Amino acid sequence: MLKIAIQKSGRLHDDSIKILKEAGIYIDNGKDQLKTTSRNFPLEVLYLRNGDIPQYLRDGVVDIAILGENLLVEKGEDLKIVEKLGFSKCRVSVAVPKENDFNSLQDLEGKKIATSYPNTVKNFLAEKGINAELHKISGSVEIAPNIGLADAIVDIVSSGSTLFKNNLKEVEQILKSEAVLAVSPQISTEANKVLDKLLFRIQSVLKARTSKYVLLNAPNDKLDKIIDILPGMKSPTVLPLAKEGWSSLHSVINEETFWDVIDELKKNGAEGILICPIEKMVL
Repeated sequence: MLKIAIQKSGRLHDDSIKILKEAGIYIDNGKDQLKTTSRNFPLEVLYLRNGDIPQYLRDGVVDIAILGENLLVEKGEDLKIVEKLGFSKCRVSVAVPKENDFNSLQDLEGKKIATSYPNTVKNFLAEKGINAELHKISGSVEIAPNIGLADAIVDIVSSGSTLFKNNLKEVEQILKSEAVLAVSPQISTEANKVLDKLLFRIQSVLKARTSKYVLLNAPNDKLDKIIDILPGMKSPTVLPLAKEGWSSLHSVINEETFWDVIDELKKNGAEGILICPIEKMVL
């Protein structure tokens, strides 16, 4: 049995359950239930307080965990990341009141900074050669400048709307973060075998999320050029159409280059282009 820790509530919790479900792992849990098991995979799920998860990993209470990369930077740099999951993306940034002039990080010299990430901020300031007074706050960091507790804050930023509502502006990004799958240094050999199976499923889901299945029709005299544009996983599938001189091509496009590839296909004679989402992608 593989034990996994997931954030007890919030967006990271929801996205973690979603990726497990997409990997074919179904979890039945009632309201306020903090431990449960999958009904179709050897996985036990513990719903834990986010800040406690690194220590549970370190102690071997859980084998793996889905948590924010920023939390590992703060509390678990000794823990190994086995997969970046691509969701719950954010950044840890410095913010100051909108009305304050900010020219460089040297403006923080001698100032008071409020944060929930004291280790991250301490290391960052030391690297930049800046001396500042840190105030550790567990929540509602954005209020600190407004009540005179701090001159600046360092906190998680996603859209920036929370900073805007609290009359703050983002002035420096310290690090980028996303959800990751981290592993305990004490994981057993048996649990590690189950982890390999879980990773295989998750990687298939992640690959599918960044790919699109494309079907198109093309004249045979344009096939070579279109095949150059559509290399696919190995090479595109080419099938003859009932219409003489034409073929149907099936392939996969990466999400990042999707529109550029589509434009090139159209320029080179592709017609009837159909794009479909991919649920799983096994390489």
